[in-house]
Amino acid sequence: MSRRKIPGITVWQRGNTWAYRVELEPHPLTGARQRPYQGGFATEEDALEAAIEAKKRAETGRSVTAKKIRVATYMNEWLTANEDNLKPTTVQNYRDNIDAYIEPVLGTRWLGELTVPRINAFYKHLRDNGRRKGDGNHRMYEFWLSHQSDRDGAGPTPTDIARACGTNYNAAREAVRRYRRGRVPGEFSAGLSVKSIRNVHVVMLRSLADAVRWGYLHTNPAAFAVLPRERRRSARKRGNIWTVEQLGSFLRVALQDRYDGMWLLAATTGMRRSELAGVQRSMLDLNAGTLTIEDTRVVVRGRAVESDGKSDAGERDIALDTFTLTHLRRYVERINDERDAFEGSYPKHDYIMVGPEGRPLHPDTITARFNRLVDRAGVPRIRLHDVRHTYATMAQDAGHNVKILSERIGHADTSVTMKIYTHRSHGIDRPLAQAMGALIAHAAGITEPESDPLVTDLVTNRPDTDPDDGDPPLAVVG
Repeated sequence: MSRRKIPGITVWQRGNTWAYRVELEPHPLTGARQRPYQGGFATEEDALEAAIEAKKRAETGRSVTAKKIRVATYMNEWLTANEDNLKPTTVQNYRDNIDAYIEPVLGTRWLGELTVPRINAFYKHLRDNGRRKGDGNHRMYEFWLSHQSDRDGAGPTPTDIARACGTNYNAAREAVRRYRRGRVPGEFSAGLSVKSIRNVHVVMLRSLADAVRWGYLHTNPAAFAVLPRERRRSARKRGNIWTVEQLGSFLRVALQDRYDGMWLLAATTGMRRSELAGVQRSMLDLNAGTLTIEDTRVVVRGRAVESDGKSDAGERDIALDTFTLTHLRRYVERINDERDAFEGSYPKHDYIMVGPEGRPLHPDTITARFNRLVDRAGVPRIRLHDVRHTYATMAQDAGHNVKILSERIGHADTSVTMKIYTHRSHGIDRPLAQAMGALIAHAAGITEPESDPLVTDLVTNRPDTDPDDGDPPLAVVG
């Protein structure tokens, strides 16, 4: 076997072909010896040329060893390296996506095996059959529904459901409460939603971009992958909102609740759940009528933790209307009275969205209480976050400046506000439709315009288009 060796490069013949091995510096993260190898070259010169190019790539920080680390290993190293620069909720979301979707399918692959076609196939798998677990809520509902005759018609107990469905007692108890109020799960799908796949894609895109920067890959295949598209109808729907009458019906019930100040803030400011949970006395200036939105309380693995705002734009000062201020003054006075009654045993914090004993509300508790109030008010069921959508839509329908609205609800630019957080209200264009229809009908001599001031003005002040009294008709070119 012929072998040719120069510093850092070895080229040798294997049967009828040639191969090379390059000696590199130890791996910067693992310290492992790096000796990339490749064979199958027709001539010695071809192998030598490829070896020299590989060594140059390594010396300039470009990878020649992409296949020498598994996807699972890399993902864990990547998240560990970045977690100090990410919000706790972001770290948890990334970890959940890696553990649930990326690692089970791609974890044993070499990093260099991640190609555009393979990632495309991965996303298609997620869309068709990506759900790792069966729908636990759906399983509990099916069991509850099929055992309604148990206990002389009282139905199964939460303990029965927990044992049969492999869940815990608290989850089963909350499920029974939902089902009795008519909150039942929808149809189960084996595949992930487009939104969930896009969340996985964000992890792939960012992690593989760092893999390029760190010298593991030459290019980022996720940057060229094809994501499944949402159906246009579902993409436009983007959740539900209330009419102003439905919001009023909700508030008539919610303002009788212990947390009336919180519900009113949600309705009149469009604040996020985490922002509501994070309101502190120092952030609220009742004399100036302003609220500073800074710190938030978010959920990470079931625990409520403090965090800064969702983005730089999330930190903002907003004005409060007189109606909201009146209720907030009474609300804060009540919370202060409770704190004074506890004297020194009251928890040491400045939050105002608290329980009777002074413990800050868990964000999930806020959601659960909101759902109960919605059912009590008899209004259409929407998410708490959809109250934010409702607020933004009503503000836009009323003709308020979208730039001011965007800043008020904490968006970096108006495009997000326009695309995601506003919904065309049904019937908002009816006055325009009526006015233009009447104008055109009148012009056609079919009917008289309706007694709508806008229509009358349009008809009365339109320019006279009778060709006999003005410009001659256009010549017909034949």
